[in-house]
Amino acid sequence: MGKITILDVAHSAGVSVATVDRVLNRRTGVRKVAARLARSRDYHFCFVLPTGNNTFMVSLGEEVHAAAERMAPERVVIDTRLTDVFDGNALAATLDQIGDIYDGVAVVALDHPSVREAISGLAARGVTVVTLVSDVPGSKRVHYAGIDNTSAGRTAASLMGKFLGHRRGEVGLIAGSLALRDHIERQFGFEQIMTHEYPHLSILPVREGRDDWQRVEEVTAQILKEHPNLIGLYNAGGGTRGIISALEKARRDRDIVFIAHELTDHARKALIKGTVDAIINQDAGHEVRSAVRVLLAKADNAPLIEAQERIRIDIFLRDNLP
Repeated sequence: MGKITILDVAHSAGVSVATVDRVLNRRTGVRKVAARLARSRDYHFCFVLPTGNNTFMVSLGEEVHAAAERMAPERVVIDTRLTDVFDGNALAATLDQIGDIYDGVAVVALDHPSVREAISGLAARGVTVVTLVSDVPGSKRVHYAGIDNTSAGRTAASLMGKFLGHRRGEVGLIAGSLALRDHIERQFGFEQIMTHEYPHLSILPVREGRDDWQRVEEVTAQILKEHPNLIGLYNAGGGTRGIISALEKARRDRDIVFIAHELTDHARKALIKGTVDAIINQDAGHEVRSAVRVLLAKADNAPLIEAQERIRIDIFLRDNLP
């Protein structure tokens, strides 16, 4: 008989190699996996994500796909559905169509009456709902996997004020949609700090770009044309690629302080180049893993480790890029 490998053990037990490794090395989480396998049941979860070209949301989808592959040997099935999260009725319809085939749903949510009602409907049918990235706190969701967006907005304002120093002028603000709670909260936090701590700076009315980089580029070009005294820009949503393009085409990439969210490939290159001055980031992988852990815990009636599910705010300058 040949030498038995970890792969052989994993195949025989019907679990992943990572699970066998955790058992052999007495790592944490083994009992939970064993308990799930002993129940001889499958767990079905669904992630509802936005359509469109938002780079961060694409990376979020990739993390969901990776989680699905990682959890499959542990009898956890994870599906993905795409919809227009900027349209409350469309998102609500998607949630209504999910039915009872899933134990839990994680959704990038719009704070809209129809969406709240759809989440309540899922909860009434025994489906656990976790909001992801953007929250709906008035709904019957059980958990929110995302950063504190008000704090993120305040952080952006503090950075903006310190970068601009004693310069006087106008600061522009762009969001994906003011129907998304994460964008609303970022705007609130940003304006709160800017108004009270940097009164010499004038904050322009927020513009919406629906997280589409081409639309955001048009919005940015319009702001630049209408406000020659612009000295700062804060993008509270997606579409950073469009702002980078507009600033560089107008040759304003050196004199305007630009703060954005999410360390995408385009943002990273622009940060190194100097077009972007700071990036406020959230870990998409951590958010997806957190959502899966919460959905599993609720399915098993197991306790949560709250500290483990806290999503931190990362601040990146070109000097501390990972």
